[in-house]
Amino acid sequence: MAGLTHPSPNFGERKGGARPDIIVLHYTAMTSAEAACRTLCNPENEVSAHYLIAEDGRVMSLVPEQARAWHAGAGAWGDVVDVNSRSIGIELANDGFSPFSNQLMDALEVLIPQIMARWNIPPERVIAHSDLAPGRKIDPGKRFDWQRLARQGLAIWPKACDGSIPAFQDNLRAFGYRADVPSKVLLAAFRLRFRPGFEGPLDATDARIAAGLAARFPVDRHGLTA
Repeated sequence: MAGLTHPSPNFGERKGGARPDIIVLHYTAMTSAEAACRTLCNPENEVSAHYLIAEDGRVMSLVPEQARAWHAGAGAWGDVVDVNSRSIGIELANDGFSPFSNQLMDALEVLIPQIMARWNIPPERVIAHSDLAPGRKIDPGKRFDWQRLARQGLAIWPKACDGSIPAFQDNLRAFGYRADVPSKVLLAAFRLRFRPGFEGPLDATDARIAAGLAARFPVDRHGLTA
C-alpha cells in the first residue's frame, strides 16, 4: 500500500472485477480526525474509507482506490446492492452538528475532481451515505453544503419540474433511491439532502424536485447492475 499516508488493514478486493462509479460522502461523528483515523485503521472495528479529510484540510489516504473499503455497509443505490465494491468512500471530520470547515471543504473540492477524472464518475454519482441507506444513516447531514459542490460540477442540485405527489416515490427510484422503505423514511432521506431542515407532510415542492431529479439524472442511463 505504498503512497498511503495512514494505511488501514480494513479492505478487500472489489467483487466481480467491479470498478468504482460512485463517490460516497460521510461524516465521522467523532471528536477529531485523529480519533476517526484510529477507528478506521483498527482491524477490530472492520470499518474503513479510502480517504479521511481533517478539519484543517489534511487529506489522509487509508485504502487504495482500486480496493474495496468498508464504508457503505448495508444499502443500495439504483440496482447496486454491493455499494462498497462500486464506490470510493470519503470520511469528513465533523461531529454531525457543526458547520463543515472551509479548509475541509476546500480540500474536498480538490479531491473529488481527481477521483472523478480517474474513474470517469459523473457528478450525479456523488451521493450521501444517507442516500444509499435511508433511515439507517444520516451523514453527511443537514449542515453539509451540497449546493457548494454542485456549483463546481462536483455534485448535482435539482431543478424542479412538473411532478405529482403520487409519482414522488417512483421519481426518487428513477434517480437512484431505493423505495423499499416506508414513505416517511424515504421523504426524510430526500429532504436531508435536498430540503435540509424542512418538515411536514410530502408536498408539491417535494414532488417537483423529485420529478426534476428523475428527468435530468435517471440512474438507468448508467446501465447499472448489482
